Amino acid sequence: MTSPDETPIQIDEEAEKRKANERDVALMLRVKTGDMVAFEQLVEIYQGPVIGTIAKMLGGSSEAEDIAQQVFVRVWKSAARYEPQAKFTTWLFTITRNLVFNETRRRKRKPTVSVEKREEEGHQMVEDSQTVSPDQGVLHAELEEVVDKAIQELPDKQRMAVILRRYEEMPYDEIGKILSMSVPAVKSLLFRARAQLKESLQRYLDA
Repeated sequence: MTSPDETPIQIDEEAEKRKANERDVALMLRVKTGDMVAFEQLVEIYQGPVIGTIAKMLGGSSEAEDIAQQVFVRVWKSAARYEPQAKFTTWLFTITRNLVFNETRRRKRKPTVSVEKREEEGHQMVEDSQTVSPDQGVLHAELEEVVDKAIQELPDKQRMAVILRRYEEMPYDEIGKILSMSVPAVKSLLFRARAQLKESLQRYLDA
């Protein structure tokens, strides 16, 4: 029986998510037996989201692919201990979180990339990726750059929560499991993050 608040679209989306998780768990249980083909399928499905999350966490770092590779190496090495007690994506992004937070702690101890170099790489990526009209492309790229910069100013947990919510469209309970927080704590974390982002973006709009 469905809730009166649920729409047919929401029900369809939930059904799709359940099917996707059943597929992922089935593949991971095959990986557990040493099935390399199943492992390659999982990498193909989740390589983009994992690299994207890492890149957004680290400010478009060129190291994102290397760290993503470490994530999937960890998935392979941990396969024998895998138990489908949570959604596969929860397990995968918990591994991602651990490796990304390790990297952000390392960077705080020993900064490796200057702000100027990050901006230079960011402009280079913008110039290489423009496929729309110049005016639209510049405006879109400029806005994306401002949003990314504002997200970069957030503390690690807030940044991860915003990225998982905004880009991966994860529900609060899954973000909570990944960050080892309760749902109310996740909502509070996101509220503070959004307030800070609004303030940062307002400074840009005022300028």
